[in-house]
Amino acid sequence: MNNNPTETDPAVLAQSSSVNIFHDESILPQRNVKTSENVPPSCAEKTLFVLSIILIVLTVPWSLFCCLRVMSEYERAVILRLGRLRPKPPRGPGVIFVVPCIDDITVVDIRTRSFDLDRQEILTRDMVTISIDGVVYYSIKSPFDAMLQVFDPEEATEKLAMTTLRNVAGTHKLMDLLSSKEYLSNQIEGILYNSTEPWGVRVERVEIKEIFMPDQLKRALAVEQEAMREAKAKVAAAQGERDAVKALKEAADIMETNPIALQLRYLQTLNSICNDNTRSYVFPFPVDIVRKLMK
Repeated sequence: MNNNPTETDPAVLAQSSSVNIFHDESILPQRNVKTSENVPPSCAEKTLFVLSIILIVLTVPWSLFCCLRVMSEYERAVILRLGRLRPKPPRGPGVIFVVPCIDDITVVDIRTRSFDLDRQEILTRDMVTISIDGVVYYSIKSPFDAMLQVFDPEEATEKLAMTTLRNVAGTHKLMDLLSSKEYLSNQIEGILYNSTEPWGVRVERVEIKEIFMPDQLKRALAVEQEAMREAKAKVAAAQGERDAVKALKEAADIMETNPIALQLRYLQTLNSICNDNTRSYVFPFPVDIVRKLMK
């Protein structure tokens, strides 16, 4: 997998979008569609509005039950008056006033929601068939765009996430997917973030839950990993023997040049073989006498 540090990190993009745009209600979110909210109303629209107000006044207090709506802290209301978008930020939270018969109100939940990605069968770059599932966390960033730009934001985001998962996972090898699921999640998150922004949807997090492989492929990978571990163990044992032989050679060279060191080593050997459990009798000879006998 190409972990080039010069590439744009999708996690940074996702983190930079974590500002809550509804913290300040005086800020009107940028909409991606052109609306007729600033077009002056026609005579028919003005007439219907005046008649509705007169009807509300004549039927007070019963009309207040239809005109007043209570919005929760996590809800925003988008109002279309006679089919036109009202030129104000989304209403809520609190009590809002609507005109019956001519106002069409749509309540948008801005809390973070999630949906599961169904298991997708994917052919990896090295021609291996696997299955991947995951979960996507998202929220509504712009209620206007979520209502006017796309018919069903959740369904559109879900289908796009499933397609993106197949496309992105198909460009990587199997071992890269198994070892770097977090990188795959960040890559999908970055693509979804840029693609769903015009819809008023903010993808906050994407998680790959599990990668499923056929049983035959699992056994083959297990055998391969076992062979690699055995090879590494043999290499480590060979390196240990080589280091031991090198250390013994250096010790022998030192003892050859220093007779006192050889004598000390001789006494240590005698001490190690003389213990309470042995029945052997050892008669030590001086090293000088042994050398003369050898000559």
